[in-house]
Amino acid sequence: MRRALLLLAAPLLAAQAKPVLVPDVSQREVEIAYSFTGAELLLFGAILYPGGRVPADDRRTDVVVVVKGPTESITIREKEKVAGVWINAQALRYRSAPSFYAAAASRPIRDIVDARTRAIYEIGLDSLQLSPASNAPAEVQDRFTRGLVEQRRRAGLFTETPGAVEITGGVLYRARIRVPAQVTVGRFTAETFLIRDGRVLAAAVRDIDVRKSGFERFVAEAADRHAILYGLAAVALSVLLGWAAGRIARRG
Repeated sequence: MRRALLLLAAPLLAAQAKPVLVPDVSQREVEIAYSFTGAELLLFGAILYPGGRVPADDRRTDVVVVVKGPTESITIREKEKVAGVWINAQALRYRSAPSFYAAAASRPIRDIVDARTRAIYEIGLDSLQLSPASNAPAEVQDRFTRGLVEQRRRAGLFTETPGAVEITGGVLYRARIRVPAQVTVGRFTAETFLIRDGRVLAAAVRDIDVRKSGFERFVAEAADRHAILYGLAAVALSVLLGWAAGRIARRG
């Protein structure tokens, strides 16, 4: 009987033997107003080890923090120069690409985990699962994926920063991630991964809401909830402004 109880309790004891992440973020809500120029998020937390003891061996423990924005459908077009003029050539649509992606790590991600683990957890820009809506050859998909990543990297929407996570005493960690002004509103996720010997030992997620505020929020909600009335009001306002401009011009 005692042996049976020990066998049943073994999985629970093994689960308790794993470290646990306790993450948090400086802002759970980011409000975008007309003067919004971006925000800097501070992601921090603690690593709770079994028995409260940090492993005494020399094996290194790493932390990676990944912030993702809402996914969206996007079409990437490739330009081609014909007779001295640049025109749109081949195009590829992605069903779900993150509108924002930022990874911060305690050291280069390739030195922390292998390609398979990076792909499973989408750790790093080269491991994003973008879901192309096409049967194009793999080399074509790879070319467009590199173009999409590079395009968003230049816009500040995709970043990967090795060495940006600071770990203190093997227990406390923190990282700063910049959110640019042109970011898409919606629900963001901040994922934290504790990695050792190439294995993800623990993971935790916190949500961040990025939303419009003030007049911008009123306009966005009106367009979403009352699309027809919003459209009619926009047309009426345009006509009114055009009429007012005409009257002023005639008086001048």
